[in-house]
Amino acid sequence: MVDTTKYIVTEVNEDNVEAAARIHSISWQKSHRSFCTEEFIAMHDVKHQKEYIVKKIADGSEFYMLMDDEPVAVVSVTGSLIEDLYVLPELQNKGYGSQLLYYVISKIQKKGLAPTLWILENNDGAERLYRRNGFVPSGNVNQITDKLDEIEFVLK
Repeated sequence: MVDTTKYIVTEVNEDNVEAAARIHSISWQKSHRSFCTEEFIAMHDVKHQKEYIVKKIADGSEFYMLMDDEPVAVVSVTGSLIEDLYVLPELQNKGYGSQLLYYVISKIQKKGLAPTLWILENNDGAERLYRRNGFVPSGNVNQITDKLDEIEFVLK
């Protein structure tokens, strides 16, 4: 479990976006490897994910990074929507994702909003994390491909 007395959550900016992009790239590639082509996975390198993060911030999203001596996890928030929660694969299941999730839930609720998020139906690890932290399916589903759906979760 994470020692919460030593972690720091910081807003992603031009000074630390490279570190955030590294976490995002490594974690995204691992989480999508089982259902994306290797060519598509390779496209999501650090440079690509940095451009993605910079654009999201420019478009109004807030992007955060959790530090525990080193950068370990990232997340973005747009209004009430939580996205891009990624923890370095070798550091998953240690509480980092939950700590970063608590942080953004608090920020969203302080704005008087109800936190929501979407997960791919095959992302069992994410589903366990979100259910453990009080999220439940809303009933809304987006079809991503003919074989893969995305499910909306809301904080109960």
